[in-house]
Amino acid sequence: MPGVLGCWAVVAAALTSTAVPVCGAGGHAPLSGLTAPTVGVLSNASAAEGVSASLAAGARYVEGSNVLRLASGRWRYLPSGRSVSVVVAAGDGRALRQIGQSRAWLASGRIPGRTADERAAAGRALLAMRALLRPNGAMAAGWSPGWMYSWPRDSSFACAAFAHTGHDEEAFRILRHSAATQRGDGSWEARTKLDGSGPPDARRWQLDANGWVPWAAWQWYRVAPVEGRRERLAALYPMVRRAADRAALSLGADGLPPASPDYWELMTATANIGTAAPLLAGLNASADLAREAGRPQDAVRWARAARRLSAGISKRFFPLGYQRTVDGRHGRDSAVAFMAPPFNAAAAGVPAALESTYRALLLPNGGLTPGNDPGAPWGAVAWTPSTAFFALAWAAGGRPAKAGPVLRWVLSKRNALGELPEKVDGAGRPASVAPLAWTGSIVVLSLVALEAGGLSAPPLSPPPLSPPLSLQP
Repeated sequence: MPGVLGCWAVVAAALTSTAVPVCGAGGHAPLSGLTAPTVGVLSNASAAEGVSASLAAGARYVEGSNVLRLASGRWRYLPSGRSVSVVVAAGDGRALRQIGQSRAWLASGRIPGRTADERAAAGRALLAMRALLRPNGAMAAGWSPGWMYSWPRDSSFACAAFAHTGHDEEAFRILRHSAATQRGDGSWEARTKLDGSGPPDARRWQLDANGWVPWAAWQWYRVAPVEGRRERLAALYPMVRRAADRAALSLGADGLPPASPDYWELMTATANIGTAAPLLAGLNASADLAREAGRPQDAVRWARAARRLSAGISKRFFPLGYQRTVDGRHGRDSAVAFMAPPFNAAAAGVPAALESTYRALLLPNGGLTPGNDPGAPWGAVAWTPSTAFFALAWAAGGRPAKAGPVLRWVLSKRNALGELPEKVDGAGRPASVAPLAWTGSIVVLSLVALEAGGLSAPPLSPPPLSPPLSLQP
């Protein structure tokens, strides 16, 4: 999770909105090197610049753009081809052209939402995601030090959100970047530098990316323009094959993957649901993509692995209510939502586990803590991605009455610029970096699902047909 990575810990009291490293290894910045997180972002086609809280005071974005109307009435924006913003008079011609381009981009797709407020939130989230997307397809988690890297997990959610809102070029660009940054063994680093040159530190790689990336490719493929879609899938297929084969080979005798850092980016001693569930989604997605690509042998191999993994999850996680780990020592986890649509067709016990986990993780401020593992001192700070997981799971599963209140809470925590923050403090105020690409993506997908009455997960892989019985004696 951006902001609380590897050996990072949450600082309580006055620093509840900031996650800082507690170990010196791996190149993490010292506390003295941290800067105040951004509350907004300016952008052009190739560069971005964070908006500080002091600059944002009394400011608002010009509607449908990343041009900032300052408290003075003047405009601040990032001109095309520049990396530093300028202040101009309101109505400046070059700024107006950028505004027009942003509005045209929004209009080229769809802005989901059933109300004006939902559509405004979706439009703002899409513009923020576009601002954080680099020309090479790297998706920055946010635009503050510590977040200015590309995580396969966050990128995959953004890919799906772009795809489902008609922004095919951006979605495919993310997938091409994922292919370019895949390691030789089919896995991915936990995060990479935005130029694609490699990881910024020595933190442990995470196996869940081998599920998220094929899942994103499947979500993209099912809504991509039909013309040329198969050819583009062929270009991505080597990435999918390496990812799915790596995932399948990781499964042990019990059908489960090995212990790996989960989306908290913290290692567990035994298999965790935050890795197993995405891998199940990715294997089912890969099998379906293989069928589309005319690779039946791959489809059979990955379908077999998906069934093994599904059986392992049912045997080990289901009796525990899909808690964080199979040893039952780490409590409830918001990653239970990964067992539901649009990731996986909800298996036995998943609807009940969503309900009980939501209640267990609910904080007095109305949001959710990522989990109630006694060894993870999250405190009173709610995380918007963890909360929004449940809005998406219930919306994708066709339960708008459950999804609606959760989504409204998340949207109510947008900051004064309308950006979605990473966290919400104990007093209910936006905290940490904003915008956060991951939260924006989850919100957009939730709104898409609410409009459509659901959102599909990769199909379950059916068991192979038994050979017909011989009628010969």
